[in-house]
Amino acid sequence: MRTRTSASPGSGHRRWMALLAVTAVGVGTLLAAQPAAAADAPADPWISQPADGLYRFTVPDSVVRSEVGTSPAAVAVEGNFGPGNTSAQLNLGLSGGSWTATIGPLEPGQYYFQYKATIGGTEQLVTFRNPATEQVVTAQPSYSTFFVDGESAAWQADVPAGGQLQSLTYQSTAAGAERSAQVWTPPSYDANRADEYPVLYLLQDTGQAHTEWTELGRAAQILDNLAVEGQIEPMVVVMADGNTNDLRTEILDDLLPAVGEEFHVSDDAADRAIAGIGRGASQALTLMVTDPGEFSKVGSFSGSLVSSISSAKATQINAGTDLVRLYIGNTTDRSYNQNVDLAAKLDAAGVEYEFDGVNPAYGDIWETWQESLRDFSSRLFHDVDDHGMSEGHRALEGTHSLPAPGTTPTPWVDEHGVVTFETGTEFSSAKNVTIWANWAPGGNWLRIPMEKAGDRWRLTLGPIEGGSYYYKFVVDRVDRKDAGNPTNVESEPNWSTFFVAGDGIRGAFTGDVAPEQRGAVQTMSYSSLAGGADRSAYVWTPPGYDPEREEPYPVFFLQHGGGQTWSDWIKVGRAAQILDNHYANGTIRPMVVVMANGNGVDYPKEITQKLIPTTEAAYNVSSDPSQRALAGLSMGSGHALSTLYAYPGEFAYIGAFSAFTTPPANADVEAINAGTKLLSIYTGDIQDFTYQNTMSLISALESRGITHDFHPPIPGPHSWDVWQKALIDFLPKLFVAETASGVPIHAAIAEGENGALAMTVADFGEGVQLSAPQNVGDRLRFTGELPEISVTDSRTAQQAGLGGWSVAAQAQPFVSAGKTIEADHLGWVPKVLTPRAGLEAGDPLETAIDGGLGLATSGELASADSEGRFGSATLSAGLRLEVPVDTQPGSYSSVLSISLFPVD
Repeated sequence: MRTRTSASPGSGHRRWMALLAVTAVGVGTLLAAQPAAAADAPADPWISQPADGLYRFTVPDSVVRSEVGTSPAAVAVEGNFGPGNTSAQLNLGLSGGSWTATIGPLEPGQYYFQYKATIGGTEQLVTFRNPATEQVVTAQPSYSTFFVDGESAAWQADVPAGGQLQSLTYQSTAAGAERSAQVWTPPSYDANRADEYPVLYLLQDTGQAHTEWTELGRAAQILDNLAVEGQIEPMVVVMADGNTNDLRTEILDDLLPAVGEEFHVSDDAADRAIAGIGRGASQALTLMVTDPGEFSKVGSFSGSLVSSISSAKATQINAGTDLVRLYIGNTTDRSYNQNVDLAAKLDAAGVEYEFDGVNPAYGDIWETWQESLRDFSSRLFHDVDDHGMSEGHRALEGTHSLPAPGTTPTPWVDEHGVVTFETGTEFSSAKNVTIWANWAPGGNWLRIPMEKAGDRWRLTLGPIEGGSYYYKFVVDRVDRKDAGNPTNVESEPNWSTFFVAGDGIRGAFTGDVAPEQRGAVQTMSYSSLAGGADRSAYVWTPPGYDPEREEPYPVFFLQHGGGQTWSDWIKVGRAAQILDNHYANGTIRPMVVVMANGNGVDYPKEITQKLIPTTEAAYNVSSDPSQRALAGLSMGSGHALSTLYAYPGEFAYIGAFSAFTTPPANADVEAINAGTKLLSIYTGDIQDFTYQNTMSLISALESRGITHDFHPPIPGPHSWDVWQKALIDFLPKLFVAETASGVPIHAAIAEGENGALAMTVADFGEGVQLSAPQNVGDRLRFTGELPEISVTDSRTAQQAGLGGWSVAAQAQPFVSAGKTIEADHLGWVPKVLTPRAGLEAGDPLETAIDGGLGLATSGELASADSEGRFGSATLSAGLRLEVPVDTQPGSYSSVLSISLFPVD
């Protein structure tokens, strides 16, 4: 039996693992596994969720070639994944007969997407969707959708007891043909109710179908949630087809009577409201002017008004209309300046209206209009006290304009985080120009198409989350530098960088501090073991650095990764800004930081024989190992760890970001533990290609008894976003005194003494023997039970905070004499054997044969929140291994890693 417990109370960043051997007899080869369908998109097998919040697209190459008609040069999935939910392209890579890519974690909400294949040579873009799925977007047949559940989008989620959505067909004299409208009736709709229902009419924009209110806008779900929560008056909502040149006849003469015949609605104008998007908003405003009083409430979502308004007409509008409310997005909304003109026109005429404010998060996209519908519908047909702007919205402060083409360096970042890029004229004949940057969720990379503007290309988007970014132009699939941006990156000549101020940890730590608060960055030359050549290192010294100070400074050596060089931590990672901000905040000790070239050398010898002596000669730094730290990313983490193993005790602090090495057999564990005050390991999530290596490292450190601190995975791939966050977390832990003087203050906590969070696994002997195989037609099935897992949480509220804990597991492939069964063939059904409030079993995991991912990726066994964490819990799971019936015989074995970690 293996048991892992916390080393000390409150060590909230340590992960405890137990390794469980699982064996099966008489099974063998594997069939190609299909990804599991996402929980909210069960009809599309091309979408799976390998981990919470992550979405993987897997597109069979054979289907792509069939849809496109040839073998494409590139394939991407294009959807509203970009900053401010801008439409952006996630490139898919071809591997094993499928085009695949992963994105996330995605924020809750509605996502719409299509696939785009690029034809080599012509650079033609061909759009398509999974032909095996139902078409869900009428006006854009290549689009598909999925919804990400979450608290912030709960107002758009499905409601079991919601209203009814149906189609109304009527005769249109304006069109000379039958037309249709969608009609939503509330959950309480009663055709025999004494009081007739008020009606809201919604109109779509140019290029949209009226059905997009529900297909993309989730209008039915929004209305359902408002209705069941009592936030709207029971009403009928008609999504009308405004695609006509005679809207007045279409609505007033044709649709209104048809709705009155089919539904129990009022014919009183005081009980009628109308709103629309873009052109639909302009149509609603025009009806307000031409037929004042026909609708007592009018909403404009990203709209405009061409017609003039006389003072006499304004008097009629005010008399017959008791609500006119305007909605717009941020400056990326194409109607922004038109709304400035609209507000001025209404003011000049004396029309009474309300303004919801500038939505800072989005432009003229569905996310803005969804929020507009939510606000507008909640104000109808009952008294409302608040007539101001929505929370967080801004006032409209005049028209917005961008600099004239070619007049300033790019990108231009405005005060609200909206960013504009511009090419030079050298790409005037290009067919497609996109921008590749680390602006996807979690710091992944998306390409966003630019638009042709004369002989240049431009892109405005945002707001972009605060932080530092790197990007390049991709011109007809060829990487090109933004010549208008003076920044440079030696290791990636096509990259440029920029910074956006804003909230969030990267926004807070990667921006420039005031000049007087900055440390100095200098270049240090040193003789390298690489042929005795001179190399360079960047050295950061803190503000007020004193080369004559009596107490020498502690020194921190910070290493880059593979394919990078000594300048990258400064030019891409913005390590100087991170250090400056920490120092200005008083969260790090004054130290000297050395960023050297780690390429092509025996690094443990390089740092001990070359870097340390040169640094000590050039700077006032300590020679005491307790005052030295060493960390690196990716390859640099290997440098740091190999130095730890080779020279234990030479560096008291070691950090490994996206690590992939394990302790050698001859590592002196006792010396490592005795000489190391902190060994801290960081990784991205499963998108980080070294994630599994890091998990193996943690397992090896645990099994060898090497004391370490494992930070919970940082959402994101093998990227600078992850490594910056790791550095931000690591720095305050360096050179901290073990004791500090002060006045002791005592308090008695009724909950008890400091406790611990621990996990044990019931004795499983030599392993778990699965059952004999059952032939169930298309597969062989083996079953078994996971040994009971006991989790004991005796932490105090101060230790645990508002968090709880989670237990997860992941299996290695089953192997037998060179034959392999991938771990996605092992599924489970988690169980909580000691049920209580706040303690929940994880979701069952289907095997690859049923389209699942099994335990090839981490699966949650159980989790506890702040209510359910305290005390002891017993967990288990039913195991199920399923393989094709023609699998080669053999005695297969795997290892199931079971992990316990605190959840903040």
